[in-house]
Amino acid sequence: MDGVGLIATIIIGGLAGWLAGILMSIRFGVLMNIIIGIVGAVLASAIFARAGIYVASGWLGYLVTGFVGSCILLFMAKLVRR
Repeated sequence: MDGVGLIATIIIGGLAGWLAGILMSIRFGVLMNIIIGIVGAVLASAIFARAGIYVASGWLGYLVTGFVGSCILLFMAKLVRR
C-alpha cells in the first residue's frame, strides 16, 4: 500500500477484482471482488518483486498489480473448480 490509504485500497482492490472478473468471465459479489483485488495485488507485488519488475507506485501501480494478481487468482480458481 505504497502511498495509498485504506479506503483507497478497498476501492482500487474492488475495481481491480471487478475488471479481472470481467476479463476472466468469472463474477463474484462485490465483497469477493474487493478481497480478490487486494489479495491479488499483494500476490502480484510479491511475484513482481521476486522477478525484479517494479511497477509505478500510487493508485495506478496498485490498480495494475491488483488487476494482474486478480487475473492470476481467478485463473487458479478456474482450475480448481474443474
